[in-house]
Amino acid sequence: MKVSVTIITYNQKNFIRKAIDSALAQVTNFPFEILVGDDFSSDGTREIIQEYERRHPGKVIGVLHPRNMGKNGGINFLETLKLTQGEYYALMDGDDYWTNPAKLQKQVDFLDANPQCQAVFHNAEIIYEDGSPSYLLNGPDMKTYYTLDDLVGEQEIWFMATSSTVYRNSIKEYPAWFRESSSGDIPRLILKAKMGPIGYIPDVMSVYRKNRAGASFHDYEWDEQFLRNRIQMYSNINRELDFKYDRVLRKNIARYYRLMLDAKQYKQSYFRRAFYALKYLYMAQPDNRIIKDVVRDYVVPAPLLKAYSSIRLLSYKI
Repeated sequence: MKVSVTIITYNQKNFIRKAIDSALAQVTNFPFEILVGDDFSSDGTREIIQEYERRHPGKVIGVLHPRNMGKNGGINFLETLKLTQGEYYALMDGDDYWTNPAKLQKQVDFLDANPQCQAVFHNAEIIYEDGSPSYLLNGPDMKTYYTLDDLVGEQEIWFMATSSTVYRNSIKEYPAWFRESSSGDIPRLILKAKMGPIGYIPDVMSVYRKNRAGASFHDYEWDEQFLRNRIQMYSNINRELDFKYDRVLRKNIARYYRLMLDAKQYKQSYFRRAFYALKYLYMAQPDNRIIKDVVRDYVVPAPLLKAYSSIRLLSYKI
Protein backbone atom coordinates (compact mmCIF):
# COMPACT_ATOMS: atom_id res chain seq x y z
CA MET A 1 0.00 0.00 0.00
CA LYS A 2 1.53 3.30 -1.08
CA VAL A 3 -0.82 5.82 0.57
CA SER A 4 -3.35 5.73 3.38
CA VAL A 5 -5.88 8.53 3.19
CA THR A 6 -7.06 9.34 6.73
CA ILE A 7 -10.27 11.33 7.05
CA ILE A 8 -10.99 12.50 10.60
CA THR A 9 -14.61 13.37 11.34
CA TYR A 10 -17.18 14.04 14.03
CA ASN A 11 -20.81 15.05 13.43
CA GLN A 12 -20.21 16.22 9.86
CA LYS A 13 -23.01 14.48 7.95
CA ASN A 14 -23.49 17.50 5.68
CA PHE A 15 -19.87 17.41 4.52
CA ILE A 16 -18.50 13.87 4.84
CA ARG A 17 -19.78 12.65 1.45
CA LYS A 18 -17.87 15.36 -0.40
CA ALA A 19 -14.71 14.57 1.56
CA ILE A 20 -14.86 10.83 0.78
CA ASP A 21 -15.88 11.40 -2.85
CA SER A 22 -12.92 13.74 -3.38
CA ALA A 23 -10.58 11.02 -2.11
CA LEU A 24 -12.21 8.35 -4.30
CA ALA A 25 -11.76 10.67 -7.30
CA GLN A 26 -7.96 10.57 -7.04
CA VAL A 27 -6.21 9.20 -10.12
CA THR A 28 -2.94 7.46 -9.23
CA ASN A 29 -0.53 4.85 -10.52
CA PHE A 30 -0.34 3.30 -7.05
CA PRO A 31 -2.85 1.71 -4.67
CA PHE A 32 -4.33 3.71 -1.81
CA GLU A 33 -6.81 3.08 0.97
CA ILE A 34 -9.26 5.47 2.64
CA LEU A 35 -9.69 5.20 6.40
CA VAL A 36 -12.48 7.32 7.88
CA GLY A 37 -12.09 7.78 11.62
CA ASP A 38 -15.41 8.70 13.23
CA ASP A 39 -15.31 10.08 16.79
CA PHE A 40 -18.68 8.58 17.82
CA SER A 41 -20.87 10.90 15.75
CA SER A 42 -24.55 11.08 16.66
CA ASP A 43 -25.88 12.95 13.62
CA GLY A 44 -25.80 10.17 11.02
CA THR A 45 -22.17 10.60 9.93
CA ARG A 46 -21.16 7.04 10.75
CA GLU A 47 -24.15 5.62 8.87
CA ILE A 48 -22.90 7.45 5.77
CA ILE A 49 -19.42 6.00 6.33
CA GLN A 50 -20.90 2.49 6.56
CA GLU A 51 -22.75 3.12 3.30
CA TYR A 52 -19.45 3.94 1.59
CA GLU A 53 -17.86 0.83 3.11
CA ARG A 54 -20.57 -1.30 1.49
CA ARG A 55 -20.20 0.45 -1.87
CA HIS A 56 -16.39 0.37 -1.86
CA PRO A 57 -15.36 -2.76 0.10
CA GLY A 58 -11.67 -2.82 0.94
CA LYS A 59 -11.19 0.72 -0.39
CA VAL A 60 -13.16 2.71 2.20
CA ILE A 61 -12.62 1.51 5.75
CA GLY A 62 -14.63 2.96 8.62
CA VAL A 63 -12.84 3.34 11.94
CA LEU A 64 -15.90 3.66 14.16
CA HIS A 65 -14.94 4.36 17.75
CA PRO A 66 -17.30 3.09 20.50
CA ARG A 67 -17.07 6.42 22.33
CA ASN A 68 -15.88 9.97 21.77
CA MET A 69 -12.11 9.93 22.15
CA GLY A 70 -11.77 13.62 23.07
CA LYS A 71 -8.88 16.07 22.58
CA ASN A 72 -10.58 17.79 19.64
CA GLY A 73 -10.16 14.75 17.40
CA GLY A 74 -6.51 14.18 18.27
CA ILE A 75 -7.01 10.69 19.73
CA ASN A 76 -9.29 9.81 16.81
CA PHE A 77 -6.38 10.65 14.50
CA LEU A 78 -3.88 8.55 16.46
CA GLU A 79 -6.15 5.52 16.69
CA THR A 80 -7.00 5.75 12.98
CA LEU A 81 -3.33 6.18 12.06
CA LYS A 82 -2.47 2.92 13.85
CA LEU A 83 -4.49 1.03 11.24
CA THR A 84 -2.87 2.59 8.18
CA GLN A 85 -0.78 0.41 5.90
CA GLY A 86 0.60 3.06 3.55
CA GLU A 87 4.17 4.22 3.16
CA TYR A 88 2.64 7.72 3.24
CA TYR A 89 -0.54 9.04 4.79
CA ALA A 90 -2.65 11.95 3.57
CA LEU A 91 -4.78 13.85 6.06
CA MET A 92 -8.21 15.32 5.53
CA ASP A 93 -10.73 16.82 7.95
CA GLY A 94 -14.25 15.58 7.39
CA ASP A 95 -15.58 19.01 6.44
CA ASP A 96 -12.85 19.69 3.86
CA TYR A 97 -12.32 18.24 0.40
CA TRP A 98 -9.78 17.89 -2.38
CA THR A 99 -10.26 19.70 -5.67
CA ASN A 100 -7.61 18.16 -7.93
CA PRO A 101 -7.74 14.45 -8.86
CA ALA A 102 -3.95 14.51 -9.32
CA LYS A 103 -3.27 15.78 -5.78
CA LEU A 104 -2.06 12.49 -4.29
CA GLN A 105 0.01 11.63 -7.34
CA LYS A 106 1.78 14.99 -7.32
CA GLN A 107 2.58 14.84 -3.62
CA VAL A 108 3.75 11.24 -3.70
CA ASP A 109 5.96 12.02 -6.70
CA PHE A 110 7.44 14.92 -4.71
CA LEU A 111 8.21 12.77 -1.66
CA ASP A 112 9.64 9.97 -3.81
CA ALA A 113 11.93 12.50 -5.50
CA ASN A 114 12.89 14.20 -2.21
CA PRO A 115 13.69 11.47 0.33
CA GLN A 116 15.01 14.08 2.77
CA CYS A 117 11.50 15.57 3.13
CA GLN A 118 9.24 14.20 5.84
CA ALA A 119 6.06 15.79 4.49
CA VAL A 120 4.73 17.94 1.69
CA PHE A 121 1.84 20.42 1.55
CA HIS A 122 0.21 22.56 -1.11
CA ASN A 123 -1.82 25.73 -1.36
CA ALA A 124 -5.47 25.65 -0.33
CA GLU A 125 -8.57 27.77 -0.73
CA ILE A 126 -10.34 28.92 2.43
CA ILE A 127 -14.11 29.24 2.15
CA TYR A 128 -16.73 30.32 4.69
CA GLU A 129 -20.16 28.87 5.25
CA ASP A 130 -21.66 32.32 5.82
CA GLY A 131 -20.76 33.48 2.33
CA SER A 132 -17.77 35.64 3.26
CA PRO A 133 -15.25 35.99 0.42
CA SER A 134 -12.92 33.04 -0.07
CA TYR A 135 -9.17 33.44 -0.40
CA LEU A 136 -5.99 31.42 -0.88
CA LEU A 137 -4.10 30.47 2.26
CA ASN A 138 -0.64 30.97 0.75
CA GLY A 139 0.70 33.83 -1.32
CA PRO A 140 3.28 33.81 -4.12
CA ASP A 141 6.27 34.28 -1.80
CA MET A 142 6.34 30.70 -0.47
CA LYS A 143 9.52 28.60 -0.36
CA THR A 144 10.01 25.07 -1.68
CA TYR A 145 11.25 23.74 1.66
CA TYR A 146 10.42 24.61 5.28
CA THR A 147 12.32 23.71 8.45
CA LEU A 148 11.85 24.00 12.21
CA ASP A 149 13.08 27.58 12.05
CA ASP A 150 10.02 28.43 9.93
CA LEU A 151 7.55 26.74 12.26
CA VAL A 152 8.62 28.09 15.66
CA GLY A 153 7.85 31.71 16.50
CA GLU A 154 6.72 34.16 19.17
CA GLN A 155 3.23 33.95 17.66
CA GLU A 156 1.30 30.88 16.58
CA ILE A 157 2.41 29.98 13.05
CA TRP A 158 -0.05 28.38 10.63
CA PHE A 159 0.21 28.22 6.87
CA MET A 160 -0.39 24.52 6.17
CA ALA A 161 -4.03 23.46 5.84
CA THR A 162 -4.60 20.01 7.33
CA SER A 163 -6.11 18.66 4.12
CA SER A 164 -3.14 19.84 2.07
CA THR A 165 -0.61 17.61 3.85
CA VAL A 166 0.91 14.22 3.01
CA TYR A 167 3.37 12.67 5.48
CA ARG A 168 5.85 9.86 5.52
CA ASN A 169 4.37 7.22 7.81
CA SER A 170 7.61 7.14 9.79
CA ILE A 171 6.56 7.90 13.39
CA LYS A 172 5.49 4.57 14.83
CA GLU A 173 4.73 5.91 18.30
CA TYR A 174 3.84 9.53 18.99
CA PRO A 175 5.09 10.90 22.34
CA ALA A 176 2.68 10.84 25.27
CA TRP A 177 2.44 14.65 25.37
CA PHE A 178 1.07 14.68 21.81
CA ARG A 179 -2.10 12.92 23.01
CA GLU A 180 -2.79 15.72 25.48
CA SER A 181 -2.80 18.52 22.90
CA SER A 182 -6.10 19.79 21.53
CA SER A 183 -4.20 20.88 18.41
CA GLY A 184 -2.93 18.07 16.22
CA ASP A 185 -1.44 20.00 13.31
CA ILE A 186 1.06 22.14 15.24
CA PRO A 187 2.81 19.39 17.25
CA ARG A 188 2.62 16.91 14.36
CA LEU A 189 4.36 19.33 12.00
CA ILE A 190 6.97 20.12 14.65
CA LEU A 191 7.74 16.42 15.14
CA LYS A 192 8.02 15.92 11.39
CA ALA A 193 10.20 19.02 10.83
CA LYS A 194 12.48 17.75 13.58
CA MET A 195 13.19 14.76 11.33
CA GLY A 196 13.67 16.70 8.10
CA PRO A 197 12.34 19.52 5.87
CA ILE A 198 8.73 19.87 4.70
CA GLY A 199 8.17 20.50 1.00
CA TYR A 200 5.70 22.83 -0.69
CA ILE A 201 3.79 22.61 -3.98
CA PRO A 202 2.12 25.90 -5.02
CA ASP A 203 -0.87 24.24 -6.75
CA VAL A 204 -4.28 24.88 -5.14
CA MET A 205 -5.63 21.37 -4.59
CA SER A 206 -7.98 21.45 -1.59
CA VAL A 207 -10.58 23.49 0.23
CA TYR A 208 -10.37 24.35 3.91
CA ARG A 209 -13.92 24.95 5.02
CA LYS A 210 -14.63 27.19 8.01
CA ASN A 211 -17.96 26.24 9.53
CA ARG A 212 -19.48 26.33 12.98
CA ALA A 213 -19.20 22.57 13.37
CA GLY A 214 -15.48 22.66 12.61
CA ALA A 215 -12.69 22.34 15.15
CA SER A 216 -11.45 25.89 14.61
CA PHE A 217 -14.65 27.29 16.08
CA HIS A 218 -14.00 25.50 19.38
CA ASP A 219 -10.63 27.12 20.05
CA TYR A 220 -11.70 30.05 22.19
CA GLU A 221 -8.95 32.43 23.19
CA TRP A 222 -10.99 33.63 26.13
CA ASP A 223 -11.45 30.11 27.56
CA GLU A 224 -9.13 28.97 30.35
CA GLN A 225 -9.10 25.32 29.27
CA PHE A 226 -8.04 26.17 25.71
CA LEU A 227 -5.34 28.57 26.92
CA ARG A 228 -3.94 26.11 29.45
CA ASN A 229 -3.79 23.45 26.76
CA ARG A 230 -1.83 25.77 24.47
CA ILE A 231 0.59 26.68 27.28
CA GLN A 232 1.16 22.99 28.00
CA MET A 233 1.56 22.17 24.30
CA TYR A 234 4.23 24.81 23.69
CA SER A 235 5.99 23.88 26.93
CA ASN A 236 6.12 20.29 25.71
CA ILE A 237 7.36 21.38 22.29
CA ASN A 238 10.09 23.39 24.02
CA ARG A 239 11.24 20.26 25.86
CA GLU A 240 10.91 18.13 22.72
CA LEU A 241 13.26 20.49 20.91
CA ASP A 242 15.76 20.44 23.83
CA PHE A 243 15.09 24.14 24.52
CA LYS A 244 16.85 25.14 21.30
CA TYR A 245 14.13 27.74 20.74
CA ASP A 246 13.61 28.57 24.41
CA ARG A 247 13.70 32.37 24.08
CA VAL A 248 11.16 32.39 21.25
CA LEU A 249 8.87 29.79 22.78
CA ARG A 250 8.85 31.53 26.16
CA LYS A 251 7.52 34.61 24.37
CA ASN A 252 4.88 32.46 22.72
CA ILE A 253 3.86 30.87 26.03
CA ALA A 254 3.79 34.29 27.69
CA ARG A 255 1.28 35.43 25.07
CA TYR A 256 -1.19 32.82 26.32
CA TYR A 257 -0.68 33.91 29.91
CA ARG A 258 -1.56 37.42 28.74
CA LEU A 259 -4.76 36.10 27.15
CA MET A 260 -5.51 34.24 30.37
CA LEU A 261 -6.00 37.58 32.11
CA ASP A 262 -9.22 38.07 30.17
CA ALA A 263 -10.44 34.47 30.35
CA LYS A 264 -14.12 34.28 31.18
CA GLN A 265 -13.39 32.05 34.21
CA TYR A 266 -11.18 34.71 35.82
CA LYS A 267 -13.32 37.83 35.50
CA GLN A 268 -14.12 37.85 39.24
CA SER A 269 -10.81 36.42 40.48
CA TYR A 270 -8.31 39.13 41.41
CA PHE A 271 -5.64 36.80 42.82
CA ARG A 272 -5.56 34.50 39.78
CA ARG A 273 -5.39 37.41 37.37
CA ALA A 274 -2.65 39.08 39.39
CA PHE A 275 -0.67 35.83 39.52
CA TYR A 276 -0.84 35.27 35.76
CA ALA A 277 -0.13 38.94 35.09
CA LEU A 278 3.14 38.62 36.98
CA LYS A 279 3.83 35.32 35.20
CA TYR A 280 3.29 37.05 31.86
CA LEU A 281 5.56 39.97 32.74
CA TYR A 282 8.31 37.63 33.91
CA MET A 283 8.26 35.50 30.76
CA ALA A 284 7.56 38.15 28.12
CA GLN A 285 9.82 40.93 29.41
CA PRO A 286 7.69 43.54 27.59
CA ASP A 287 8.46 47.24 27.29
CA ASN A 288 7.71 49.71 30.10
CA ARG A 289 4.44 50.89 28.59
CA ILE A 290 2.99 47.38 28.58
CA ILE A 291 4.33 46.70 32.08
CA LYS A 292 2.59 49.82 33.34
CA ASP A 293 -0.71 48.90 31.71
CA VAL A 294 -0.68 45.29 32.96
CA VAL A 295 0.25 46.28 36.52
CA ARG A 296 -2.46 48.95 36.58
CA ASP A 297 -5.20 46.73 35.11
CA TYR A 298 -4.46 43.38 36.73
CA VAL A 299 -1.99 43.63 39.63
CA VAL A 300 -3.00 46.71 41.63
CA PRO A 301 -6.19 45.89 43.59
CA ALA A 302 -9.22 47.83 42.39
CA PRO A 303 -9.89 49.50 45.80
CA LEU A 304 -6.29 50.69 45.98
CA LEU A 305 -6.43 52.00 42.41
CA LYS A 306 -9.67 53.77 43.19
CA ALA A 307 -8.21 55.32 46.35
CA TYR A 308 -5.15 56.46 44.41
CA SER A 309 -7.35 58.08 41.77
CA SER A 310 -9.37 59.85 44.45
CA ILE A 311 -6.22 61.23 46.09
CA ARG A 312 -4.98 62.53 42.77
CA LEU A 313 -8.32 64.19 42.05
CA LEU A 314 -8.34 65.68 45.55
CA SER A 315 -4.95 67.29 44.98
CA TYR A 316 -6.28 68.98 41.86
CA LYS A 317 -9.32 70.29 43.76
CA ILE A 318 -7.12 71.73 46.51
